Amino acid sequence: MSTTTRPRIIRSIRPHVTRNPLSESWRRRLPLLPALLIMIVLTQVPFVMSVYYSLTDWRVVPPEPRNWVGLQNYSKLFDNQFFKDATVTSIQLTVFPVLGALVLGAGFALLLDRKFFGQGLVRTLLITPFLLMPVVVGLVWKNQMFHGLYGVLNWVIEKLGGTPVDFVSRHPTISIIIVLIWQWTPFMMLIMLAGLQSQPSDVLEAAKVDGATPFAIFRQLTLSHLRPYMELGILLGTIYLIQVYDQIAVMTGGGPGSTNLPYFVFERSIGGGWEFGQASSFSIVVVVASIIIATIALRVLSGLLKGEEIA
Repeated sequence: MSTTTRPRIIRSIRPHVTRNPLSESWRRRLPLLPALLIMIVLTQVPFVMSVYYSLTDWRVVPPEPRNWVGLQNYSKLFDNQFFKDATVTSIQLTVFPVLGALVLGAGFALLLDRKFFGQGLVRTLLITPFLLMPVVVGLVWKNQMFHGLYGVLNWVIEKLGGTPVDFVSRHPTISIIIVLIWQWTPFMMLIMLAGLQSQPSDVLEAAKVDGATPFAIFRQLTLSHLRPYMELGILLGTIYLIQVYDQIAVMTGGGPGSTNLPYFVFERSIGGGWEFGQASSFSIVVVVASIIIATIALRVLSGLLKGEEIA
C-alpha cells in the first residue's frame, strides 16, 4: 500500500499590526507644519486684526481709545465722496491698462512668433520693463519722460512746433495709465506668445494649403485659440493692477484723478489721517474684491489646464 505524503503547511503566527491612517497622514504633514504656522501668523492674524479694527472707531492722532461701532464704518463707505472718487480711479487704473497692455502685448507676440535675426535680443529688450521695480519706473517716467522742461515727450512736442505740457499735473490719470501699460505689456506679451507657440502646426499648414489668407487664419483659428490665454491675462492683470500704489506715490503723491483705493487707505491711516478704524474697513473691502477676482482667475486657470490635458 502506497502512502501519499502531503506537504506540511507551516503558518507563522505574527502579531497583527494595525496602522492608524490618521497618524500616518500627520507624520507626512509634520515637516510642513512650521511653514504653515508662519504663514498663518504673517497673513491670517493681521487680517483678523484688521477685521476687528474695522468694527471700531480708533484714531491715533490725537490718541483716543478704541470704541466698538460695529458696521458703522462700512455704512459710511457709500456716503464718502472721496471713497467714490477713489473707486472710479481704481476702475480706470485697472481697466484701461489691462486692455491696452493686452492689445500691445498681442501685437508684439505676433511679431515675435517668427524667426528673424536678433530675435532673442529683441525679446529680452521687450521683457525688460516688466522686470523693473515700480518705484524706478515711476521715477523714470516722471523725471525723464513727462517732465515739463526736459522730458523726452515735451522735447518731441517742441520739435513738432507744439507747446510743452505738464502731463503729471494736468493729466495724472492718463499719465499713470501710460506708465502701467508700458510696464505690463511684456507680461501680456509672454502669455500671448505662449498661446501662439502652442498652436497645432498641422492645422495651420492645412489652412494655408486650402488657400486661407493670413488674416482669415488669424481671425478664425488663432484668435479662438488665444481666447483662454486672453482671459487669463486679463484676470491676472486685474488682480495685480487693482493694488497699484508705488507709481501713484512716486509720480503724483495722490490727489484728484490719481488716488485709487489702496492709496486712499494709506492716506486715511499712516498717510496723515490716522483713522485706523475707517481705513481698515476700506482695506477689507479692497481685499474682498481682490479675493473674488482671484477666485475667478483660478477657475479660469484650472479650466485652461484641464483643456490642455484633454487635448
